[in-house]
Amino acid sequence: MTTKQLYTELNYVNHSREKRLFYAQMMQKHPELVPNLLDILFRVDDKISPRAAWVFEFMCSANINAVIPYLDLFTKNMHKVHLDSAVRPVAKICELITMAYSNKEENKIKTALTKTHKERIIENCFDYMINDEKVAPKAYSMTTLFFLGKEYDWVYPELTRILEDDFSKQSAAFKARARHILKKIKKASSKN
Repeated sequence: MTTKQLYTELNYVNHSREKRLFYAQMMQKHPELVPNLLDILFRVDDKISPRAAWVFEFMCSANINAVIPYLDLFTKNMHKVHLDSAVRPVAKICELITMAYSNKEENKIKTALTKTHKERIIENCFDYMINDEKVAPKAYSMTTLFFLGKEYDWVYPELTRILEDDFSKQSAAFKARARHILKKIKKASSKN
């Protein structure tokens, strides 16, 4: 399937779990299509870009190791994504990557995720935190930054400052996640 054919197929992807799952499974069965999917995802001004992001998120949710061959491409281009409905899945994928990376169990993400990848993810997530994004990308970014803050000692103070500064201006959902993350940061910091 060419990129053009995949682009046409993505017109059929909608918010339903069934459609996203169908196309995510198609990507898993045909990993040679993933570069085409990412090509479409990074056409950031195109209305089909979010649909590619939804499929990629579902694929990564089912098997986070599927992102490994594309970590460099993904982390190099994710900052370009700006449509709200594409930003959320990109932020979620960052969270999934860092959850796997922080897992106590040995896994392939731990060896595949480079310093450069982590730094790009940190930068992107801080951008989501300070820019006018919706709550979901901010919530995923908080968690991502919490996980990477275990390794980068400057992240917790910066994240704490942002969460405390934004707290009164944000929604109840933001506040709930922020309280949770601040409590985890305090606990992690007291261990050091």
